[in-house]
Amino acid sequence: MEKYEKLEKVGEGTYGKVYKAKDKVTGQVVALKKTRLEMDEEGVPPTALREVSLLQMLSQSIYIVRLLNVEYVDKVLKTKPDTTAAAGGGSNPNHTKSILYLVFEYLDTDLKKFIDSHRKGQNPRPLPPSQIQSFLFQLCMGVAHCHSHGVLHRDLKPQNLLLDQKNGILKIADLGLGRAFTVPLKSYTHEIVTLWYRAPEVLLGSTHYSTGVDMWSVGCIFAEMVRRQALFAGDSEFQQLLHIFKVLGTPTEEQWPGVTSLRDWHVYPRWEPQNLAGTVPTLGPEGVDLLSKMLKYNPADRISAKAALDHPYFDGLDKCQF
Repeated sequence: MEKYEKLEKVGEGTYGKVYKAKDKVTGQVVALKKTRLEMDEEGVPPTALREVSLLQMLSQSIYIVRLLNVEYVDKVLKTKPDTTAAAGGGSNPNHTKSILYLVFEYLDTDLKKFIDSHRKGQNPRPLPPSQIQSFLFQLCMGVAHCHSHGVLHRDLKPQNLLLDQKNGILKIADLGLGRAFTVPLKSYTHEIVTLWYRAPEVLLGSTHYSTGVDMWSVGCIFAEMVRRQALFAGDSEFQQLLHIFKVLGTPTEEQWPGVTSLRDWHVYPRWEPQNLAGTVPTLGPEGVDLLSKMLKYNPADRISAKAALDHPYFDGLDKCQF
């Protein structure tokens, strides 16, 4: 790791710290994601290796944050001498801690900061419709790329969508680590895990879910770009479901077969669906139609990322540039 000079800590997630750093040779600014590994007898766990090779493959897409390098470090931890063994002259052996550094391209802003800059500050203004269209198209391209390789993101949110503002490119970050690194270092109590983009089947305790979980999140992000505020902003799983039901109506067995037998289903008040256009008043009919297809209750009915790319909402977009 002598190759890199750490400039500042830019984040701390469940699985480790993220630093902004500079490659001392090339001068390239990178993001270092430091991940502690639970070792097994053979060394690096196969799950971690699989995950890294998957990340390398997926990051061939321009719409996924690029994994540039992987650095593996064994750190020797010196242990204090064992005073109880003093009589025999023994001491505890040193042991090693294994750290995997994932080196990603560095992008200094994300979609959340971008939306906030349009909502707050000196000059509050809506995001230009062409900008929303372009970002959503790129997001669907990135998600379609992941899904075509059998990978779910499972935690899409504006904070995980990094922006290359100079070139107008949106890139998906924080992909897949949740599967390989299942042992969080510690739970960061100050970091509230947001539920705002979580699909109803996950909130209701379904253990079998598929690509629809990501498309629900994409729908929530789409609406948030238009509104400049979250569509469903609950502060607990129960509240989150109520926010969704109040807008989309309480789901029924007819709409979503099997919903009432999901693990966390309760008897909820019966709300009628509202007109979705009312929640995104500045969005045209085609945009509202696409949003409604992303926010279908039955995951099997939700539009796929690939099909979304051909939706009429994107007809005015110059797709040659993507």
